[in-house]
Amino acid sequence: MHEPRWKTAGGALLRVTAVWAVSTLTMLALAGILPDFRLKSSDGDSATRIAITAASGAGAFGVLSALVWPLLVRALLLMPALVLGLLVFVLNGSMLLLALSLLPDGRGAVEPETAVMVAAVMSAASSATSTFLTVRDDGAYRRRLARLADRRRRRLGEDGGRAAPPGTVFLQLDGVGHAVLREALRERDGRPPLMPTLARWAGAGHRVMPWRTDWSSQTGASQLGILHGSNEDVPAFRWYEKETREVMVSNRPTSAAELQRRAAAGAGHEGLLTVDGASRGNLFTGGADQLALVLSVAARRGKHNRSRSGYFAYFSDPANATRTAVSFLAEVVRELCQSTRAKVRRERPRVKRGGAYPFIRAFATVVERDVVVAAVIGDILSGRTAVYADLVAYDEVAHHSGPRSRDARQVLARLDRSIALIAKVAERAPRAYRIVLLSDHGQSPGATFAGAYGLTLEDLVRAGCGLPVSRRAGRTESGAEARGAEAREAARAALRRPERDGDGRGTSGFRASDPVVLASGNLGLVSFPDEPGRMTRERIDARHPALLRTLADHPGVGFVLVTSGEHGAVVLGRGGAEHHLDTGRTVGTSPLTAFGPGAVAAVRRTAHFSNTPDIMVNSAYDPETGAVHAFEGQIGSHGGLGGEQGHPFLLWPAELSPPVGEGEELVGAEQVHTVLRRWLAEAHGPQVPEPARISGAPAAVPDGVRDAVRDEVPDAVPDVASEKSRLNGATAAPFPVVSRVVPNKAR
Repeated sequence: MHEPRWKTAGGALLRVTAVWAVSTLTMLALAGILPDFRLKSSDGDSATRIAITAASGAGAFGVLSALVWPLLVRALLLMPALVLGLLVFVLNGSMLLLALSLLPDGRGAVEPETAVMVAAVMSAASSATSTFLTVRDDGAYRRRLARLADRRRRRLGEDGGRAAPPGTVFLQLDGVGHAVLREALRERDGRPPLMPTLARWAGAGHRVMPWRTDWSSQTGASQLGILHGSNEDVPAFRWYEKETREVMVSNRPTSAAELQRRAAAGAGHEGLLTVDGASRGNLFTGGADQLALVLSVAARRGKHNRSRSGYFAYFSDPANATRTAVSFLAEVVRELCQSTRAKVRRERPRVKRGGAYPFIRAFATVVERDVVVAAVIGDILSGRTAVYADLVAYDEVAHHSGPRSRDARQVLARLDRSIALIAKVAERAPRAYRIVLLSDHGQSPGATFAGAYGLTLEDLVRAGCGLPVSRRAGRTESGAEARGAEAREAARAALRRPERDGDGRGTSGFRASDPVVLASGNLGLVSFPDEPGRMTRERIDARHPALLRTLADHPGVGFVLVTSGEHGAVVLGRGGAEHHLDTGRTVGTSPLTAFGPGAVAAVRRTAHFSNTPDIMVNSAYDPETGAVHAFEGQIGSHGGLGGEQGHPFLLWPAELSPPVGEGEELVGAEQVHTVLRRWLAEAHGPQVPEPARISGAPAAVPDGVRDAVRDEVPDAVPDVASEKSRLNGATAAPFPVVSRVVPNKAR
C-alpha cells in the first residue's frame, strides 16, 4: 500500500528542516570556537540576530551545495584524482565564503583558510544527519530501492511481475595468495579470524580453492586473461617490443588500451562484462559499458572519457571528501610510524619507504578503496547484472612491508569490513546477488636481488656483456642482507669482466647497442634492440660469450630462458644444467624442478609468445622458506615463478558449479575466465559476449548507503580504488628499469 503523497512530502520536509537546524547549530558552535569566524556585525548583535544570521548562512550554503557542487565536480573530472580530492576542500570553502557574502550588512565573515575547515565540518554534520534520518525511515529507504528497481525494469524492458535472475559481483583482492587467505580465515591462539566475514562464508555457504597463474604472475597478465579471455603475448608486467621500439607497461594507459585491443581480437569477443556489466578500479574494461577508474580508457579525453566518473559519484557529496581526507592523512601517519618502527627494530629484509610512498600507499588503501566500494554499492542498488572490481590495498602494502607483516594484516582486516559492507547492501538490493571473491596472484617474500648480492640485474647483464657497470655494484644495501661469501664471490666474478673507460672510472654513457633490461618482480627481461627478431642462443654466445653463463651460474638466478636455432626453447641452469622444452630432453637436473609442478608448461607457453624477449631471467627460489629475490625494490613480490606468488585463490557460493572436476587443478587466467563465464550463464545471465558498447555512466551512489549498515558492521567505512597508473603490477613502479633511454612513440 502506497503512503499518501502529503505524508511523503511531509517526511522529506521534516528531514530538510532537521538538516538545516543541525547545520545552523554547527555554524554557531564553530563561530564561538574559531577566532577568525564571526556571525555578527562589527557593532554587535543580539543572540536572536546571530541565530538568524547562522540559519541564513547555513541555508545558503546548503542550497549552493545542492545546486552548484555537482556541477563543479563534474567539470573538474579530468584532473588527477588526488588533485581533485584536495581541491574539493578549496571549492567547499569557496562556497561557504559565497554563502556568507550573501548575508546582509556583512554579518558573516571568515578567513579563507578557516572557511575550508568550517565548510568541511558543516558538510560532515549535515550528511550524517541526513543519513541518520533516511536510514531510520524504512519507508524512505524502500521507496529509494523501489525507484531504482523501477528504473532498472524500464531500462531493460523487464516484466515488472517477473523476478530478475541473480546478479554476480566479482571482487578481486589484489595480491592475496591462497595461503595468506587461509591463515586470515583461521582462529589463532584463541583470537578470532583476521577476516571474520570471509571466515564465516568459507565455513558455510562458500567454497575456496587455489588456482595457478601463468609464468607472468602479475595483474596485467592475470586480469587481462580473467576479464578478456586471452593473455597471449603478455610475457611480463613490462617488456620491450622491437617492432615498435616501445616499452609496454601494463599500468600505462596507452599500453593497457593496446593490450585490451589485442586480447579482444584474440579471444573473439569483448570480454566477461559485455552484457550489462560494470568494471570498477581495473586495468581493463572487460567489455563493460559502465566504467569507473579503469586504466585502459584513462588516456581518452573529453566527454567520452569516463575513467574518472567514479570520482563524481563519490565526491559529489562533500562529506565523502571530508571523511576520505581524514582517513588519507591517518594512513600517511600510520605508514610513517610503521616504517620508522621497522628501522628502529632493524627488521630484515627492508626496503626504502620514504619520498612519495606514504602518499601512494594512502591513495591505494584509502582513496581507491572508498571510490571502488562506493561504485560497487551503486551497481548493486541499481541491479547491475555483472560487476568486477579490484581492491588493490593489500598488494601495495605487502610489496613494501612483506606479505605477512603486521602492516599487511591490518589492511586485510579493513578489506574484510568493506566486503561485509557490500554484502549487507546486497541484502537490500532489488535483485539477489552472488558474491565471488578471487585474487589475481599471490606474493612471495624475500630480500631484493640487489640487497642480497650487491648488484642489480642490470649490473649483472652489463657485466656479462663486458660493459661498464654502475659504481654502486658490489655494495649491498646492508651488510646484514648479503649472503656472505657466496654473494661477495658472485659480485666479484661478475664485475671482473667489465671494460673501463679511459679515465678508469668504470662508467660511461649508454650506446645504441646496449641491452634493455627490465624488471617485473622476480622476473627479468633482457632485449638487444639493435638485433632484429629474437636472438638465438647461438647469436648471443657469438656476440657476448660470457653473458648466458654469467646469468645462469649466479646464485641469485633460478633459471634463464633462451631460444636455440637447433633445439628450440631452452632453459639454462647452474652448472651447465639444461631443459629443452620442445623435446623434454634434460642435461643434468632440470632447472625447473625446484619450481614445482606446472613450471615446465608455464615456461614453455611463454617461450613461444611473439613478444618474448631475447633472454628471460627468473630469480632463485628457496622451497623451504618460499623466498625469491625481486629485481625491483620489493620485499614482497610477484611476476615470475617461485612460491606463493603463483597461487591465488577463488572463493565462490556453493550453489555454483565447482570450477573444475574433482582432483583437477585450475590453471591459468584464461581458464578462470571460462569458469566465471559459466557461472554467469548458470544464473541465466550473459552467455555469449557481444560487441561492447562504450556508452553510459556509472550509477550515482544513493546518499548514506554506507551508514545504512553502520550499526551492523562497525567501522565499515570503505576506502578508495584506482585510476591506477596503477600502483605496482598493479603496483610495480610505472617506469621500467632500463639501461638506456628507449623512444616511446605512444607519447
